[in-house]
Amino acid sequence: MSGLSTIFAALGDPTRFAIVERLLKDGEQPAGELLDAGPVSAPAISRHLKVLRQAGIIEQRVDRQRRLYSVRPEAVQTIGAWTMTHRHFWQSSLDRLDLALQQTSERT
Repeated sequence: MSGLSTIFAALGDPTRFAIVERLLKDGEQPAGELLDAGPVSAPAISRHLKVLRQAGIIEQRVDRQRRLYSVRPEAVQTIGAWTMTHRHFWQSSLDRLDLALQQTSERT
């Protein structure tokens, strides 16, 4: 479970979340293409990429002079598995809310 908490902690930063969103949407990208992921400098983007790599969310591939980044499918699977294990809780909560709203509207 510590891997999952590390993943969520890394994704808790808006710039890192935006980087991962971009990589999920557009696929593998060089670091320079990720500079507009947040209002930060190139060195700050590098630090964010390092945090994401250390958390196991992204991987880096070297192609000549460029470093290319992509999302690790295992990280997405880990998040998906956790979400699915808690799906029953959320669905039950939403069902109870729906019932309460229906009962409220019937009274008015």
